Amino acid sequence: MKFVLITGPQAVGKMTVGMSLAEKTGLKLFHNHMTIELALQFFDYATKEAQHIIHTFRKELFKTMAESDGAGMIFTYVWAFNLESEYEYVKELLSLFEKNGAQTYIVELEADLETRIDRNMTPLRLQEKASKRDTQRSHNELVKSLEKYRLNSEPGEVDHNNYLRINNSKMTPEAVADKIIEFFEF
Repeated sequence: MKFVLITGPQAVGKMTVGMSLAEKTGLKLFHNHMTIELALQFFDYATKEAQHIIHTFRKELFKTMAESDGAGMIFTYVWAFNLESEYEYVKELLSLFEKNGAQTYIVELEADLETRIDRNMTPLRLQEKASKRDTQRSHNELVKSLEKYRLNSEPGEVDHNNYLRINNSKMTPEAVADKIIEFFEF
């Protein structure tokens, strides 16, 4: 089994790269908004109820997948590198899969802000992520997050054997997926 964590800031292309990688490898894609959008049908994102739904669904899905005989999965996640709790979450997630015999991989995507602002408005993003359809709010969240969070790592900061960082500012999702497949020899 393989577990691929695709991380990077909002609108960097995690979901579209994940879709292409899933298509090319047969791994299942679980993009982070699948649980976010479900919770938002009932509660505001910042509420304890929404966070409970998001984290409970994810935890159960990860546990079930890790213990299954499936080929594996891809998970997309915005990792705030300036928060220790985020490191603990990623460590626990990777450990869950590793203790069940899975090979784990981290792919970090980066793109310049202008590219991310453009990608924040793509039809596929708006189709898959209802909460992003308020484009002004989504734009403001994307820009304001830079004041509070560091959403890409510093060189050498991610200590994982199977790690790849890609600047995908000028790459198609298919080209990024091909690069991941080639680098990790999937």
